Amino acid sequence: MRIRAGCILIENDKLALIERHRGGRHYFTFPGGGVDDGESHEQAAIREMEEETGLQVKVIRKIADVHFNGNLQPYFLVEKVSGEYGTGIGEEFGEYDPMFGTYHPVWMPVADILDHPVVPRPLAEVVLRSAQSSWPNEPVVIFDS
Repeated sequence: MRIRAGCILIENDKLALIERHRGGRHYFTFPGGGVDDGESHEQAAIREMEEETGLQVKVIRKIADVHFNGNLQPYFLVEKVSGEYGTGIGEEFGEYDPMFGTYHPVWMPVADILDHPVVPRPLAEVVLRSAQSSWPNEPVVIFDS
């Protein structure tokens, strides 16, 4: 089992996402990636956010545990501490590899996220609802396939 930790960052009513082109598919995903040995889920989310977007963030709280194909994906609401969006230097930004596709950090208006292929879809729905009212008191558990 591989755990992937992700971030939910909203600034000025826009959501930080990674636009992907991979395997003939075009979609948007929340910044994040695999949890390394000895790393907490929160530490992995923070590291991946910096690698993929160039932003240093702090975790506010866990919003969801997504179970995707048997793998856990915790997602955290984060707040920007410093950095410049779009300056990520993670390995995914190295030489293009068709197996892994493209990674492009984008800001998307929160109100538009269900108009685009944002994955995981159930998490996008939670983000839209929560941004309009309030975040859930306890992490939401989502099973997505």
